[in-house]
Amino acid sequence: MSFTVNISVSRQFESPALPDKVFELLADVPRSAAHFPDVEKLEDLGGNSFRWVMEKIGIGDYTLQQTIYASTYRSDPEQLRVDWVPVAGVGNASVEGGWTLSPAAAGTKVRLDTKGRLDVDFPGFLQFLLSPLIEMAFAQKIDRYISNIAETLRKM
Repeated sequence: MSFTVNISVSRQFESPALPDKVFELLADVPRSAAHFPDVEKLEDLGGNSFRWVMEKIGIGDYTLQQTIYASTYRSDPEQLRVDWVPVAGVGNASVEGGWTLSPAAAGTKVRLDTKGRLDVDFPGFLQFLLSPLIEMAFAQKIDRYISNIAETLRKM
């Protein structure tokens, strides 16, 4: 019997890049996704929807199943927002969220808010042990993603 792990992450940072340059990077899903760690494959489904196939998550000596999900992206250059919503029925996870940008004195304030749900194909009695580890692994990936994006923006 499997169980579900719900994850919610918010991060914020400032970039010296101008808001239009930050938006340009984040609104380009394949370009932005190239900064995300452990992506095995990003498939364009058309209609600004993408299927993410992640590398398998390993915890200690154990490997969990591969995480697969799809999201549809919407970019609003006037509001300086990039949002995504899950595509129903694709994979074993769903991810939604958004980037919010605002001008700052030295460039751009960048905020990421994302929520995910992962169906884990392990016995339910392991939920107590595995859920915190899965949440931690996801948060670490988000932190690496933010770091990679911030580094690219510093060079712009």
